[in-house]
Amino acid sequence: MKLSQFSQILAGQEKISFTLPSGDLVPSHFHVTEVGKVIKHFIDCGGKERLETVINFQLWEANDYDHRLHPEKLVQIIELSKNKLSLPDAEIEVEYQAGTIGKYGIDFNGTSFTLINKMTDCLAKDACGIPQEKPKMKLSEIQAQNSCAPGSGCC
Repeated sequence: MKLSQFSQILAGQEKISFTLPSGDLVPSHFHVTEVGKVIKHFIDCGGKERLETVINFQLWEANDYDHRLHPEKLVQIIELSKNKLSLPDAEIEVEYQAGTIGKYGIDFNGTSFTLINKMTDCLAKDACGIPQEKPKMKLSEIQAQNSCAPGSGCC
C-alpha cells in the first residue's frame, strides 16, 4: 500500500488498529515511534544496480495504556514527515517487534490495517544460475509415454 492510500483510509477512521499475519491485533496502546524514508541502494546477485525507496512506520508498544494514538494525530505525524523528509508516494513497510524486528507490507481489510509477511526473493533468477522448477509428473505417465508395447515397432 502506498502512503497516499494509507493516508486516505486513515482520514476516514475513528480508531487505528493493526492486525498481525497470525490474526492477532497489535495491542491498542501501540505508538508509531518513527515515520521515515528508507533508501536501499544495492547490487543484486546478477550484478544489476538497484535503488529502492520505502516509507517506514515503526510500531512500538509499552506499558503506557493511557496514551492511544488517534487517526488525526497520525495524519499530523505523516504530514510533518512528508514536509520535513520530502516523502515520496512510495510503498509502506511496517516494522514491529515480535521475537525480533519484523518487516511487513500493509493492506486494509475494511476495519483494520493488516500486516503482511514480507519474503526474501532472488531478483536476478535469470542471471544467477537458479534452475527453473521442473514440472512434476506422475511416474505412471512417464512410463506410459516411454513404453514399448509388443508389435509397436519400437524394438
